[in-house]
Amino acid sequence: MRIRPTPRAALAALIAVLPLVLAPSWITLAMCAAVLLVLLVVDALAAPSPRALVVRRTMPAKARLGTAVTGRLLVTNPTGRRAVLDVRDAWDPTAGLAAQRSRLVVPPGERRAITQEFSPVRRGPHASRTVAVSSRGPLGLARRTASQDVPGTLMALHAFGSRRHLPSRVRRLREIEGLAAVHQRGQGTEFDSLRDFVDGDDVRSIDWRATARRRSVVVRTWRPERDRHVLIVVDTSRTSAGRVGEAPRLDAALDATLLLTALATQAGDRVDVVCLDRIEHVSVVGSSVRTVLADVVAATAPVHPALVETDWELAAATIRRRARKGALVVLVTPLEPAAVQQGLLPVAARIAADHPVVLASVADPALAAMARERGDAEAVYRAAAAEQARAERDAVAELLGRSGVQVVDEVPEQLPQALADRYLALKAAGRL
Repeated sequence: MRIRPTPRAALAALIAVLPLVLAPSWITLAMCAAVLLVLLVVDALAAPSPRALVVRRTMPAKARLGTAVTGRLLVTNPTGRRAVLDVRDAWDPTAGLAAQRSRLVVPPGERRAITQEFSPVRRGPHASRTVAVSSRGPLGLARRTASQDVPGTLMALHAFGSRRHLPSRVRRLREIEGLAAVHQRGQGTEFDSLRDFVDGDDVRSIDWRATARRRSVVVRTWRPERDRHVLIVVDTSRTSAGRVGEAPRLDAALDATLLLTALATQAGDRVDVVCLDRIEHVSVVGSSVRTVLADVVAATAPVHPALVETDWELAAATIRRRARKGALVVLVTPLEPAAVQQGLLPVAARIAADHPVVLASVADPALAAMARERGDAEAVYRAAAAEQARAERDAVAELLGRSGVQVVDEVPEQLPQALADRYLALKAAGRL
């Protein structure tokens, strides 16, 4: 415990200078200093001990980015003296605590609450282990300060802003299941029913036995299979750490992952999610359709990029171990030419030989803005550099396409719905 003077003590020291002005001497100085010191000690001892106070914390365990949650510090004064307190709760700045310092008065034998509002600005865990409590004396000249262990944790979950696009994609999914698949037949579809042949139907879907029995041409209708497997592999390497707008690429990648997870579960498909770079950090495998979205949200909340390169051989081995042949594999990774050519491209064809593969990449909207600049010579050079970067990305995407990988390269605001639309297109084509 520490005893410290307050700003009021400095004011008292200024008042003590007046006797020195009236009677300047060493004796006057010594008497004034002694009186001030005695006042400080007596005032500090009259303050309730901060270690005698009981501090508890109540707060929610989780919060979504962009939303505010409320917690409370409960301070109980079991002593017989009135406690005038300054309380400091040491959370990290990204936890978004509105006020880390609070002042309150707790009468003897009573309890008071400090309401705390958290608006986290960074995804992942936030923690506070200690609360510093300062107890002021009755004169307000001195305070006794001590720290108490009052651990608190708050897990900031992904905001999942793309959730607003889910209803429209679910409606499209229902159309595919009920209408679009009637006119198409492809690998990965299930027989649904028979109906009369109409112009435009694929002749390969004619059921000749049923036609002979009914004496009219009938066709088989098909619907997309349910209970298919979707494996989403999220790249957490250094290329995912680059900021696009105000957030890292990884945040936009996880937003697209969550929308696809929610949509695939609506379609009755099984979804597994793996986050890896040099090692496998997180895996959500085997969750039920009802809980998989919540499991993915909770599991990916503390995941952040690592400043290493992705081991795509490890990724290929993980896909081989986790997914059966024919499962949809979604690689959520930045389409950076150097990283893709050195790592992913050599193994892409092997993965695509056994699975339909979609690569989802977060594009930088600043490239398009730079490519349109024409103000001066410097702007023209920037535009040329942006065009060259876009051309390199297009060339890498073409190489991946030749390996059998479908590429979805969109800006953060468009990537989640673009990836969901590609999934729906695969469903409609009977490839999943």
